[in-house]
Amino acid sequence: MTVIAHAEDGQQAIALFREYQPDVTLMDLRMPNVSGVEAISVICAEFKPARIVVLTTYDGDEDIYRGLQTGAQGYLLKDAKPHELLRAIRTVHGGQKYVPPEVGAKLVQRMSNPELSERELSVLRLMAQGMSNLDIANTLTIGESTVKSHVNRILSKLGVNDRTQAVITAVKRGIVSL
Repeated sequence: MTVIAHAEDGQQAIALFREYQPDVTLMDLRMPNVSGVEAISVICAEFKPARIVVLTTYDGDEDIYRGLQTGAQGYLLKDAKPHELLRAIRTVHGGQKYVPPEVGAKLVQRMSNPELSERELSVLRLMAQGMSNLDIANTLTIGESTVKSHVNRILSKLGVNDRTQAVITAVKRGIVSL
């Protein structure tokens, strides 16, 4: 195995992939300018046979889901042992998916959770910024009662009792970042 390039951010990762078209790419999720998820999406849209393994410290169920949903064939945490990293690279290079059991368990948990709508995600992101219902309503140009309805659905879907718990859960799961 030979490392042929190293990117500092997602935008550079896309450019280097276009230039070198590596057999296997290791991609972090959180990078400056363009996120890993966005980079994976662009690369996989342009290069159908791209083989990408997410290698990250983020193990929230939403992070895992998004990474694999956009086209990555593997997902590994940075604290993985070297032999596991090699196994992941070889497995993905061979055309198969690689998801270790602990990551798979979180993915299964994510699949059983109700999906938040785009509007609910927007409201949740603004909640994470500390905005009140009125501020959210003004930002999204919707009624305050509509925001309250979205907040109630968010609480229900996340299985929490209040806004603070919703934000904490969303951050832990990788749904929003602060």
